[in-house]
Amino acid sequence: MIDEKHIGALVSRHTVEVEAGRLRFFAKATGQTDPRYVTADAALPVPPTFLYCLEMDAPNPRALIELLDVDIGRVLHGEQSFTYYRMAYTGDRLRFETRIADIYTKKNGALEFVTCDTHVRNVAGEPVADLRSTIVVRNTEVP
Repeated sequence: MIDEKHIGALVSRHTVEVEAGRLRFFAKATGQTDPRYVTADAALPVPPTFLYCLEMDAPNPRALIELLDVDIGRVLHGEQSFTYYRMAYTGDRLRFETRIADIYTKKNGALEFVTCDTHVRNVAGEPVADLRSTIVVRNTEVP
């Protein structure tokens, strides 16, 4: 069982610069045709779910799995949500800080849930977005 002592633990903290090339690649990969996301002459706005890609630029994207000492083969992506406060653009430097917000079980311990909150701020400290994700860990050893 995942120890609830991890609630509040810092999982990751990193800063990423938003690069135009990555934004254009993301727009192409997701079928985006809106010129706001593909024009090279302007500061490109960050598409809503691109922040998840930048979150994965953490020095150790497996930090949560390692901290909790769970088998990646038993992990499922449960949920992802975003709350936006202001736009981010190419050239912006964004700070990401991820902490464990909650740990709980369902189905008599057969499923464990770990919810993480990531706060994204610009270099001026202004909030850009909050990301919330939940992973599910399947336990096969529960009677």
